[in-house]
Amino acid sequence: MKRLVLFSIIGLMATIFTSCATSNYTRGNQYPKMYAEKPVTVLVMPPINNTNHVAAKELLYTSIARPLAEAGYYVIPPFLTMEILRAESAYDSELFIEGKFDKFKQFFGADAVVFSVIDVWEKQGFGINTKIHYIIKSAKTNEIIFDRSCDLYLDLSVKSGSSGLLGTLADLAASAINTALTEHIKAARKTNEYIFMDIPRGPYNHEYLNDMDEAADKKDIKKTVK
Repeated sequence: MKRLVLFSIIGLMATIFTSCATSNYTRGNQYPKMYAEKPVTVLVMPPINNTNHVAAKELLYTSIARPLAEAGYYVIPPFLTMEILRAESAYDSELFIEGKFDKFKQFFGADAVVFSVIDVWEKQGFGINTKIHYIIKSAKTNEIIFDRSCDLYLDLSVKSGSSGLLGTLADLAASAINTALTEHIKAARKTNEYIFMDIPRGPYNHEYLNDMDEAADKKDIKKTVK
């Protein structure tokens, strides 16, 4: 009995400790350099695609600007950026991620440069699994000011609520059709949404410089979403 009570107390303490530790994550202590740098204009580089899904690069690129703009940053139009980079034979972000960014400041007026690295992009069961790493670097100091990854599974299974064998078969068939028809862009949008959910708000957002104490999630997150 004493042992059971002891284990219960230990379990309760662990729960309290975990809860307290989680609550200590804020935008301020997770991304202090974003507040120090105060970027206004950001340039989004084409994603680095380490997968066999060829379309993943453009799918992610077309959906990355919106959450940044909604967070209060001026995002240089990605398609304009892409055309300029292609014209200069500079479309491959791998060539720049470890380099200096003073040229981006000079030619684009960018304060920060956004990189993304796609490590996983595949159909898995009745869903799509993605794992993407995001880095924002200062165009002034070349330092990393935002660093986060998201391991996201987009669950496309269908639950009709029907019971029995026929109901199960119907759900399986509907899930297969749903997976086949759903565009991968939805997975890209969801990943970007979760990644930039906790980014410090920019100068075009009413929370600018007043959100340092806002609760934030861990830097490396894992989500299953519908």
